[in-house]
Amino acid sequence: MGSNSPSITSEELAAIDDEEVLNKMLDNAADFEERRMIRAALRDLLKKKRDKREQDRGTRQQELRQQGQSKGGAGRATPNQQPSPKSQQSSHTPFNRTAGSSSAVSAQQCPVATVPNAKNVKQMLLDWCRAKTEPYEGVDIQNFSSSWKDGIAFCALVHRFFPDSFEYSILNPNMPRDNFQLAFSTAERLAGCPPLLDADDLIRMKEPDWKCVYTYIQEFYRCLVEKGLVKTKKRP
Repeated sequence: MGSNSPSITSEELAAIDDEEVLNKMLDNAADFEERRMIRAALRDLLKKKRDKREQDRGTRQQELRQQGQSKGGAGRATPNQQPSPKSQQSSHTPFNRTAGSSSAVSAQQCPVATVPNAKNVKQMLLDWCRAKTEPYEGVDIQNFSSSWKDGIAFCALVHRFFPDSFEYSILNPNMPRDNFQLAFSTAERLAGCPPLLDADDLIRMKEPDWKCVYTYIQEFYRCLVEKGLVKTKKRP
């Protein structure tokens, strides 16, 4: 039994506050119990960051209210008009795509690449997405359509490989356009993944066309492989 025990304790994992370190440990861990502990530590870290962000936001709101009261409220935002965490993030996140860009594939026309054993490849890619986003709260990938409709799953998948690119814990599932734009622009900037999807096309639909999502994820995966961020002998 001793030889099969994890090489790191939960206390040691709890002391790690770097998502990238935990992500690398998760990739390299072979023991099932150790992987379970790392995933739990990663979930706790993301929750801790989200709670800290909410606490900081509350403090800022209180300070702004006090400033507004001291100056008669002139030119100050009311509590109901405070900028959301997502709008604050947008000020430093490079959303440099324009809606309807010629590089974006219309959500109505998304052919799936023809590959051998397409069904097996599709399932493999779905399993890969599910495994990579498992530690992320609010993400439950069951398909290539409804599971991606609020953009959070796209953000989680991109954040898994580029954890320093944006703060995942402040994302709002009620702002799908911002989430789509954040994920696609970050993937284009850091992974070289072409913006095959358009945020406006996606939010007009009740659920994204699975062929569109599958094609985009397939391309993102290939870009990661080419950059050496995913090591595999089989590429979807």
